[in-house]
Amino acid sequence: MADAAARVLIVDDEPLARERLRTLLQDEPGIDVIGEAGDAATAVQAIASSSPDLVFLDVQMPGATGFDVIGAVGVDAMPLVVFVTAYDRYALRAFEVHALDYLLKPFDRERFRHTLARARRHVQERTSGDLERRLLAIVQDLKPSHGKVERFVIKTGGRVFFVRGDEIDWIEAAGNYVKLHVGADTHLFRETMNAVEARLDRDMFFRIHRSHIVNIERIRELQPWFNGEYVVFLKNGTRLTLSRGYREKLQERVGRAI
Repeated sequence: MADAAARVLIVDDEPLARERLRTLLQDEPGIDVIGEAGDAATAVQAIASSSPDLVFLDVQMPGATGFDVIGAVGVDAMPLVVFVTAYDRYALRAFEVHALDYLLKPFDRERFRHTLARARRHVQERTSGDLERRLLAIVQDLKPSHGKVERFVIKTGGRVFFVRGDEIDWIEAAGNYVKLHVGADTHLFRETMNAVEARLDRDMFFRIHRSHIVNIERIRELQPWFNGEYVVFLKNGTRLTLSRGYREKLQERVGRAI
């Protein structure tokens, strides 16, 4: 870092916040602001294409968080991160334990320079592997309790999609992948049905077949079929099968015969 300027990316959904950071960084020697991003998907693409040394990363952004950016890029590939947040919430405690540093909005020039000085030192020590361990600890600590996933990060065709769990209508097995059905859209996600089921909110999703998981809120009605099976009608018109084995599990769950 002593021989070359540190390449910095600014990620924040607020234009004024990005301008504030850019102005502060312009006054610092040895810093090259290589770009800005106003949302998580753009940030992921910018990190992949420009390989910055340091990212000032907003925590709260529409549709996704800074932690989703880390998950999409991957801990091993993620540059050094300084989190930026306006919210002193549960995540702040995790920052204090694991993160390089954070900036709590609004912050002054002195606080910013202290953070940047720490960042300069850690960029030089990047090869130690300590940063990767810190980022992995953050991601693990901030996963929803009981393994419940709040959103899926899906990379396809050079694009990144952030799909919230409660947006999913149903999930379908597709070989080594699962297919997430979200309204009129579908997203292919490399995961097994068992692994996905373990991560879902059990109060919201139920497996009705070895190849199908449904969002309970999307079910319109059940109709008896043959051999103890049922047809499941979703509110969008989709027809699925509730197999006999899973019907018995559903009976146990609701506490009554079906």
